[in-house]
Amino acid sequence: MKAITTRYLALDVFRGMTIAFMILVNTPGSWQYVYAPLLHAEWHGCTPTDLVFPFFLFVVGVSMFFSFSKYSDGLNKDSLVKVLRRTLLIFLIGLFINSFPQWMTDYSQLRIMGVLQRIAVAYGLAAIIVLSFSRKWIIISTGIILFLYWALLYLFGGNDPYSLTGNLVLRVDQFILGADHLYKGFRYNGEPIAFDPEGLLSSLPAVASVLAGYLVGLLIKKAEKNKVPLLLLGLGAIFTVVGLIWGLVFPINKPLWTSSYVVYTSGLAAILFGVLIYLIDIKSYKSWTSFFVVFGMNPLFIFALSGIWARSMWMLFRIENSEGNMISASGWLFQHVFLPLAGNLNGSLLYAITHVVFFWLIGYVLYKRKIFIKV
Repeated sequence: MKAITTRYLALDVFRGMTIAFMILVNTPGSWQYVYAPLLHAEWHGCTPTDLVFPFFLFVVGVSMFFSFSKYSDGLNKDSLVKVLRRTLLIFLIGLFINSFPQWMTDYSQLRIMGVLQRIAVAYGLAAIIVLSFSRKWIIISTGIILFLYWALLYLFGGNDPYSLTGNLVLRVDQFILGADHLYKGFRYNGEPIAFDPEGLLSSLPAVASVLAGYLVGLLIKKAEKNKVPLLLLGLGAIFTVVGLIWGLVFPINKPLWTSSYVVYTSGLAAILFGVLIYLIDIKSYKSWTSFFVVFGMNPLFIFALSGIWARSMWMLFRIENSEGNMISASGWLFQHVFLPLAGNLNGSLLYAITHVVFFWLIGYVLYKRKIFIKV
């Protein structure tokens, strides 16, 4: 494969936008006061927040196409070792964040999966596929993954195979990982239930989200640059509609990462990518992009750091309030700074925006010093 020199600033901006938005939706001042678009759908459906993670995986796929151009021999010992090393590193960082700050005490309730762990699994499996197969077989593999996942959930689920309690994902994860090691943020009849929205089985269709981005990277490389935006808009519109139609029988659902959700969000990601390429790389409207480029240069490092910081503020640092009770540092900041300043909803949002700016400043220092931490 010939070395690929085409560089799209829009790709760095897109990556940075997803990281900035991830931090925004993950760090409200209070989970009791969050605007609806900044929350995930309770089960079926898709909010703007539900777009962030699949958009990031889509960007991982596009980036993979350009970065893998140097692997002219495809899958071999060297490329496999590099892929597996990066997969393991990202997974272990995610596991560390899950264990923080109790990492020296009790592992009996440690959640094994998570956002970074899913990124690791999806990246690793997608990388092996694209290094092993031709474009034709990558497309076929993507289709097989999506339809196989649909068949598994439909055939081996309960009477309501796409429900919180009847889905196959829950049973597989509880069997392999154990209920004690799963996320317990979902509730059924008022009681917490061990169901992981970034579980093992549901990571399979997440691989297709990465492959969709890879195929888009391949597509835009072969097309004339001026025609790329229109091509992505048309392709994205088709897949968005297909995803919506598929969602009538296989509901669009982020916690299950359903196949219709993959197609729908990949379509929207292609549309947004096309718009960004048009504005940034063709029309050269670049003055607004530097904020997001900073995030896009050290994406996983900044995201991991934000996770460690949020858990520290919530679980590690305690401050005495006016009533003499010890509360989390994040709760104290919200109650004593942001709530009086802007009220419940806007104060909670302002707290999140402040964190986005805070981590941008860290990223800016790294960017200015040309420090790029590869994870």
